[in-house]
Amino acid sequence: VCEEENSNEDVFPLAINYLDRFLAVMPTRKNYLQLLGAVCIFLASKLKDCRPLSAEKLCMYTENSITSRELLDWELVVLGKLKWNMASVTPNDFVEHIIRRLPLPKDKLGMVRKHTQTFVALCATDDRLAMNPPSMIATGSMGAAVCGLQLDRADARLSRDNLTDLLAKITNTEVDCLRACQEQIERVLAASLRQGPQYQLEKGVQAGSKAREQQDQSSTPTDVQDVNL
Repeated sequence: VCEEENSNEDVFPLAINYLDRFLAVMPTRKNYLQLLGAVCIFLASKLKDCRPLSAEKLCMYTENSITSRELLDWELVVLGKLKWNMASVTPNDFVEHIIRRLPLPKDKLGMVRKHTQTFVALCATDDRLAMNPPSMIATGSMGAAVCGLQLDRADARLSRDNLTDLLAKITNTEVDCLRACQEQIERVLAASLRQGPQYQLEKGVQAGSKAREQQDQSSTPTDVQDVNL
């Protein structure tokens, strides 16, 4: 939904933050999870998007399995359980602070930023990374993005070991913890990409060809769709 509606890149991780926090304090039946997910996207979009998603549009994405009235009623429930604390910190909040302190070519900044945000979105879908603080997810995602783009070919300072040491100094993080986080992120990406062939077969040969062409352009995906989120 976030990708289809071209939502701000902060909407999805923020919605996941709301979802996790709500489930941590409020046991919820499975048949309410889609409604809860829609509410979390609704709230995150209001906070981050210039033109927030409407209740009617979100209901449409559920094939009208929920109503606007239910969405608005649950909005108040979620706000109450989260104590109206909606300005949560997400990994994307750290990306700009980190990227400006790396010796990256200016013409690669946009690509590194986009790939990092892709990894951040991917991390939000994997519970094995949920215990890492947002700063660690942002740092590990940045490291995975730079390594995947193989920018060390032009600058030895961006080799895997040098980059990890530099990122650890920038964020005052333990090198071993950061390295473990980055490796976990790369494993999550690999697992997601392994699911790609079956997904593409279901979508048809043409979609599969397009995805392969996009993947050939770089060694890491350029948007959330490429890793089948």
